[in-house]
Amino acid sequence: MRFDIDVTLAYQIADEQVLLALEAAQTPVQRVISAQLEVAGGTVTRLAAEDGIGTWIWAHLPAGEMHLRYRATVEISRQEPALEGLQADPLDHLPAAVLSYLRPSRYCQSDLLGPFLEREFGPEFAALSGGAKIAHIRDWVGRVMTYRRGASHSGTSAMDTLESREGVCRDYAHLVCALARAADIPARYAAVYGTQVSPPDFHAVAQVWLSGAWHFVDATGMCRANSLALIAVGRDACEVAFMETASEARMLRQVVQVTQAA
Repeated sequence: MRFDIDVTLAYQIADEQVLLALEAAQTPVQRVISAQLEVAGGTVTRLAAEDGIGTWIWAHLPAGEMHLRYRATVEISRQEPALEGLQADPLDHLPAAVLSYLRPSRYCQSDLLGPFLEREFGPEFAALSGGAKIAHIRDWVGRVMTYRRGASHSGTSAMDTLESREGVCRDYAHLVCALARAADIPARYAAVYGTQVSPPDFHAVAQVWLSGAWHFVDATGMCRANSLALIAVGRDACEVAFMETASEARMLRQVVQVTQAA
C-alpha cells in the first residue's frame, strides 16, 4: 500500500529548540519514496531514534512560534499474519534489545498486573500461548474500552486506564503493552500514521515480539498492519512523543492527513 502524509503544525512556544518525532521511518518493509520537512525560519538536526528506528529531530526555532509542514509518500510491504498463529519466543532466547520490553515502564506498570490477569482472564487465558494470548488481550481491551477524546491526559498510565476504561489511542496502546508484558510477551509502544484514524491525528499502537519479529496490535480497531507507517518506538509514550519542549507550548493549528495514494 502506498499513501501520502501531510502534517501542518503551528505552536506558540517559548523555547528556541524542540525535539520532534514525526518523520516516517525507513525500514525493510516501509519505503519512504519522498519526504520534505519545512520549519519556517528554523533549522533542523537529526539523530537516530530509539532502537535505530526513525529519527529524532532537533528543530532550532526563532523565539515565539513554530510553524512546520511535513509531507511524505510512503510505500508499505508489511505482511499481516494472524496473531493466533504466532509463537512466543522462550525468554532466554530473546535478543538483548527485545528483553528490555518485558520490563515495566513509567506508563506501563506491568509488574502490578499479574494478579489482574489471573483474576480477570482465568485459567483459560493461562492455557493460551504466544499470539493467542495477545489476540485475547487485544479483543478484551477493544471490548471494555470506550474511545473518548479528553478522557485522559499526558500523565494517564495503564493503571489509570484500567480503572477508567476510556481514553484515546495512547491509552489503548499503553494498556495492551502493560498486559502483554505481564503475560511475559515483550511489547513496545509505536508512534505511527494510519490511513483510517478517526478523527485524523497522530496515532499510537502496540508492537509485540512473536515468532522472532515485531507485530502491530491496534486495539482501537482503526488500522491494520499494512495501513500503518511507523515513526518511532519506545517503552511508552514518554519516549515517543511527537514533540517535546522544555516549557509549555500552546497549539495554534494542528492538521494530520493520511490518504491512500492513487
